[in-house]
Amino acid sequence: MAEAHAKQHDYHILDPSPWPVLGSLGALVMCIGGVFWMQYLKGNEFPVFGINMASPWLFWIGVLIVLYTMYGWWSDTVKEAHEGHHTRVVSLHLRYGMIMFIASEVMFFVAWFWAFFDASLFPGEVAQYARNEYTGGIWPPKGIEVLDPFYLPLYNTIILLLSGTTLTWAHHALLHNDRKGLINGLAITVALGVLFSFVQAYEYIHAPFNFKDSIYGATFFMATGFHGFHVFVGTIFLIVCLIRAVRGDFTPRQHFGLEAAAWYWHFVDVVWLFLYATIYVWASVGADIAVH
Repeated sequence: MAEAHAKQHDYHILDPSPWPVLGSLGALVMCIGGVFWMQYLKGNEFPVFGINMASPWLFWIGVLIVLYTMYGWWSDTVKEAHEGHHTRVVSLHLRYGMIMFIASEVMFFVAWFWAFFDASLFPGEVAQYARNEYTGGIWPPKGIEVLDPFYLPLYNTIILLLSGTTLTWAHHALLHNDRKGLINGLAITVALGVLFSFVQAYEYIHAPFNFKDSIYGATFFMATGFHGFHVFVGTIFLIVCLIRAVRGDFTPRQHFGLEAAAWYWHFVDVVWLFLYATIYVWASVGADIAVH
């Protein structure tokens, strides 16, 4: 009776959900645990009621709570979709939520690009004594050999652009009720995402500079590493979509989970193009290229 009443409206009022409270608690525990872990790495003690809290275990408890919340919350969302509770208004708000999430991620990358351009465009700024000392007033800093932008970075650019194409193929296959094309397109996209991560890991291992070498290494690894983390998360997102596609969860009319994954993946593609054009290509002009 309650279900029939709910479907008379353009909205669906959920039963009280534990996930927002549990997720907030997990994030708080993870944050406090991160502080304790840093104290542990510094060799300090942090006794609480006779127990030394300076250890990594509290952080990982918080991580497990957050992961459990993510699984439970998204499982409920999928269940509600199958029960018919994702009305037009609910579906629109899910899209608004995904758009706002991606917008918040854009702001993260704005911060990394800001740090990079501030350091690269003003390497000899008088007010930044430490920067001038490390960079020698030039960019890339003196003594830094940069990665060849037309080797592994170009290879990864091709991989990501191709993955965006295969994901679009999968989406259009679903719209035409071609389940085989959907599954094949998603499988290839996942494989390309994994390949990108392996290539980037290889690049990091053989990079001729480190995170702590100078501001060049710090800005390079923060920007590209944060993007690499997004590729990792996006790959997991697509793996879940692939599993759901095999199970037959998606239909031509209802497949927001796949749409959200596609939006996220294309966002990752666009960010990489900016990273490649600026941090790899533009910053390598006139610099010493590392021999590979």
